[in-house]
Amino acid sequence: MRGAEESQVPSLELQERPQDPAYSQAGPEDGTSQELRPVDRGRDAWTVLMAGLVFEALFWGFPICFGVFQNYYSSLPEFQDDTGSVALIGTLAQGLSCLGAPFSAMLTKRFPKYQRQQLWVGWPLCIFGLLAASFTTTVNGLIITQGIMYGVGFVTLTYPIINMINEWWVARKGMAFGLISASSGVAGAFMPFVIESLLHRYGYRVTLRAYAVALAVLTGPLVPLFKARLPASERAALGRTDWAFLRKPLFWVYGCAILVQGLGFFFPVVFLPSFASSIGMPPINGALLVALMCIAQVLGQFAFGYISDKNLPVSFLAIVCCIAAAVASLTFWGLAKSMAFLAIFSLVYGFFGYGFGTMRVAMGRAVSDDPSTVLSTYSIFVFLQGIGNVVVGPVSAALMTASTEREHFAAGKYEGVVLLTSSSSVLAALIIGVWHGYHRLFRTLAH
Repeated sequence: MRGAEESQVPSLELQERPQDPAYSQAGPEDGTSQELRPVDRGRDAWTVLMAGLVFEALFWGFPICFGVFQNYYSSLPEFQDDTGSVALIGTLAQGLSCLGAPFSAMLTKRFPKYQRQQLWVGWPLCIFGLLAASFTTTVNGLIITQGIMYGVGFVTLTYPIINMINEWWVARKGMAFGLISASSGVAGAFMPFVIESLLHRYGYRVTLRAYAVALAVLTGPLVPLFKARLPASERAALGRTDWAFLRKPLFWVYGCAILVQGLGFFFPVVFLPSFASSIGMPPINGALLVALMCIAQVLGQFAFGYISDKNLPVSFLAIVCCIAAAVASLTFWGLAKSMAFLAIFSLVYGFFGYGFGTMRVAMGRAVSDDPSTVLSTYSIFVFLQGIGNVVVGPVSAALMTASTEREHFAAGKYEGVVLLTSSSSVLAALIIGVWHGYHRLFRTLAH
């Protein structure tokens, strides 16, 4: 099997940099031999991947636990006059990292020589954003610092790392990106308890400062470990992407499905802690539910990332994820009156709902077999899903009622949120399923 993978690597490299003289055995200027490190194995490939896992776990694991912060901020007397804007903090921290994806990816591809410098810009911006947030006393201040500064910093540092991983992992790309996606779930499995404890013992100021220091200490020494596999070039031609995939209907089918699924995808992780509190559960239960969802996320994203490298159609896997997430939302969340139901929902939704997200790489490969388009399709799909993240705040404000009625579906207050979460997944599955059904019928009639 490894021999088969290795036999494909040279052709993949030639497709990725067809005009780069550095890919030939002779050096571009002095005729010296240049030998590229092997892909999908070796110390260098695993070093870059492991460093990427730590960055993703700690930097992305923080904003996905914002539900705990939202529950805490909403209970503070000094923020009572502006509780409606609290959700915007987490929305921006996560949403900007998604909406800014194409721009950060474009910057990385256009100036590959400066990937390390781009990382050094984003890394301190995240840390200083949290430090600045610890000194603010208003919700608007938190929106600017914990929301905007952190979100911009994260998207700036992310795509140099993703591009390096894309260069080091070829045949096992789905597994590598599945691990990267799942790594934030590892942190999310325990981070909600740590944040919950720190918030109630020391307040948000000390909590934010402590996390900023932890980021600096734990990730700073890893920055030098990131290195590209391919020779960098300043020529504009090397930064160009073959945009022919934009003319393929399958790209837009996947794009529409991701956009629609994203409209309801983020509600559970944001509102599950407050939902649990609204039906009489202690705050620690909300943190436990987020942790369970993150554990399931790790398993789901690794599993679907690994499976997507095999021969199973990515469309089939995506439909399975969507249908399972929709059923879990309607039943285990909508009908929940106890911790047991919510725990089952967290596990099922975490496994399948987040498993859909790791399909982005496989969807890109299904659309185009040109490896140079991976970063572009990936960033566009992240952007489309991020639109749903941004609308969480205003949409939830429109959907949720003021009063909680425990005996009603989704406790009454969250009925609209649960219905949108489930219906968006169903519609995403229908978009993919109907397209393939139409495509198969058309081919049958044509024959």
